[in-house]
Amino acid sequence: MKINSEQEMLEFGKNFDITSNVIELIGDVGAGKTTFVRGLAEQLNIKEPVTSPSFTISKSYAGKTKTLIHYDFYRLEDPGIMQEDLLENLKNPNNIIVIEWSDSVKDILPENHTIINIKYNDDNSREVEIQ
Repeated sequence: MKINSEQEMLEFGKNFDITSNVIELIGDVGAGKTTFVRGLAEQLNIKEPVTSPSFTISKSYAGKTKTLIHYDFYRLEDPGIMQEDLLENLKNPNNIIVIEWSDSVKDILPENHTIINIKYNDDNSREVEIQ
């Protein structure tokens, strides 16, 4: 699927069919991963502004029925205690967990999680593939 603008990426997140409580986002820095998560937060009726967890590693947002937990393991070769945090959050079926830069925690992700690849195109659009 081709996404041509930030607004389209927000709409993609807002209308995304959540079939798994765990979503792995794959894409370069600036690909639109956090923009997708902002749209997902709107879908979950989260009113709090969503920002990238690049420096805090995780951020949690309470919705009406689900909690959105957004992880970014970009700076961590060894997730350490954050892996324990992720394991605990994976146990709660009321959590929607989005993970960026997941290489260091891939072995603990559920087999049936959703993977979204976001790639830049030369025309500044994005190509999105869902697995």
